[in-house]
Amino acid sequence: MSTTVAIVTDTPGWHGARLRDAFRRRGCDAPWLQLQDCVIDTRLPGGVRLPGFGGRLPDAVFVRGIPGGSLEQVVFHLNILHILQALGVPVYNDGRAIERSVDKALTSALLARDGINTPPTWVCANRDEAESILAREFAAGHRVVIKPLFGAQGEGVQRLERAGDLPPAAACQGVYYLQRYVDTGESRGRDWRVLVAGGHAVAAMQRIGLDWISNVARGGEVRSVPLAPELAEPAERAVAVLEMDYGGVDLIRDADGRIHVLEVNSVPAWRGLQTVVETDIAQLLADDLLRRRLGRPALEVVS
Repeated sequence: MSTTVAIVTDTPGWHGARLRDAFRRRGCDAPWLQLQDCVIDTRLPGGVRLPGFGGRLPDAVFVRGIPGGSLEQVVFHLNILHILQALGVPVYNDGRAIERSVDKALTSALLARDGINTPPTWVCANRDEAESILAREFAAGHRVVIKPLFGAQGEGVQRLERAGDLPPAAACQGVYYLQRYVDTGESRGRDWRVLVAGGHAVAAMQRIGLDWISNVARGGEVRSVPLAPELAEPAERAVAVLEMDYGGVDLIRDADGRIHVLEVNSVPAWRGLQTVVETDIAQLLADDLLRRRLGRPALEVVS
């Protein structure tokens, strides 16, 4: 019987198609698994039903995307991953790793606790406290970035430069995530995305924004860069701290030359990165899962 690796995604798209092809080249079945269609059923031996799997479980799960929704929906989706992991199904990345990275507050706290250089960050639910933090930062000559706790691709990110810039509580779901703005000394945003898999940095690109935000989804330009130790080492440490199988780490260098870890993504897109590196990223990730989580050689190509 061939190995079955379920690809968790709400919309297969470019990344899902590349992953499916990569697993199939290694002789694996790679069906889609949509978490919103799964059912927790305590009458079943494993307690979960996966549509399209005929009562069986996959040999492994590759998490390519987690559907959004209400808090209850997100918890439900992650619970499916937790149950599969508890049943002995390797989940790449597992639910705990996703929880640690999808919540920017927890990510920042864990990185700082481990001594990883990351910008000073404050998270609070009290508006008076948020205004007090801003007042101190502005008085010290700093600017501040506010981000949604759960968000990606630069959506909802704002740079605050004066007290009146603080948005209403409803605009940030009642929680203020405030991070000191890293001044690069340039007018356009410039940072790096490093992909880490199996504990090792495997690819990197530089992103240059149209303005101070450099995300590719916001029109950022991507360039190939060498995977230098100053980029690889903090990226590998960040992914290790969050106990992730793979991750996309965003790094930035300030005007004094110091590297900071900005964010860590447990479900990173790599379409932009693929345009500037020769490595087949989907194949690299598929092989890492097969080798480390299933213990099988992953280099034999099946035509």
